[in-house]
Amino acid sequence: MKKVSNSVTSTLKIGRIISRHLQPGDIILLYGALGAGKTVLAKGIAQGLGISKDKVISPTFVLLRVHKGKHPLHHFDFYRLKAPHDILALGYEEYFYSEGITLIEWPERLKFLLPKEFLKIKLSAKAANSRVLEFIARGPAYKRLLGKFNEDLRD
Repeated sequence: MKKVSNSVTSTLKIGRIISRHLQPGDIILLYGALGAGKTVLAKGIAQGLGISKDKVISPTFVLLRVHKGKHPLHHFDFYRLKAPHDILALGYEEYFYSEGITLIEWPERLKFLLPKEFLKIKLSAKAANSRVLEFIARGPAYKRLLGKFNEDLRD
């Protein structure tokens, strides 16, 4: 499934729509180049969970920021991760498989440590302020999740 966003406001709204259907234990992977809109989408998801978007910044220098909202939001950014084993000391599994929602920017850096099931959102620039968001569900639970907010995203 693909969705086009023509503004930051639209990307934030898409994030809020996605958050309506998220449950504790869900894992969302955000793929895209620098400036593709990953953190903007993360801000929208956070807003939908009752977290101020201003509190959500790229956690690039600390790898993880935890936000309290309707559900805890574990926001990872692995841009500076050099090797997957560097995250092992962080105890990532405790976050990935917890009662919170896990949001990961630059998940490709995890390689073999990626979870088996997740919702992948690939963001790419289409024009100056336009982004294409491609949604890919891996696993039956995420296929159901994608089906739930597919209708909301069509509006």
